[in-house]
Amino acid sequence: MNHETFLQRAIDLAVESVKSGTGGPFGAVIVKDGKIIAEGKNNVTTSNDPTAHAEVTAIRLACDTLGNYQLDDCILYTSCEPCPMCLGAIYWARPKEVYFAAKHSDAASAGFDDTFIYEEIMKKRSERNIPFYKMELQDKLEPFLTWENTDDKIEY
Repeated sequence: MNHETFLQRAIDLAVESVKSGTGGPFGAVIVKDGKIIAEGKNNVTTSNDPTAHAEVTAIRLACDTLGNYQLDDCILYTSCEPCPMCLGAIYWARPKEVYFAAKHSDAASAGFDDTFIYEEIMKKRSERNIPFYKMELQDKLEPFLTWENTDDKIEY
């Protein structure tokens, strides 16, 4: 199989998601050593989970399959350029490559516009549509100090 075959599978999953009524028009496939190890469809509305995007769903399944929180030597194929959340998940999972078909502007034309998220990231916390407030608590660094002083931690 080649890149086009795997990317076409991601597109097919996106179409299936819409036709079956199980989610939005997004699909993702994760491949390791030339074999599909996980597939994901967008199922935000059917699972009531705003993080259940195709890429995140596929990443979760692939990591479970591999027994690892990273996608070493894996390739992710997605029907559309990833949104900011999925982009973050992809970087945390660390696949070696990502291939996508449609651009985020194509998704925006269909009503899936994530431009506002990119704009929100650039704003001061207090100016965001959902305000973020930094609070000062005495123990705010305790989780990090505990982490630094724990010998048997698994670093990631």
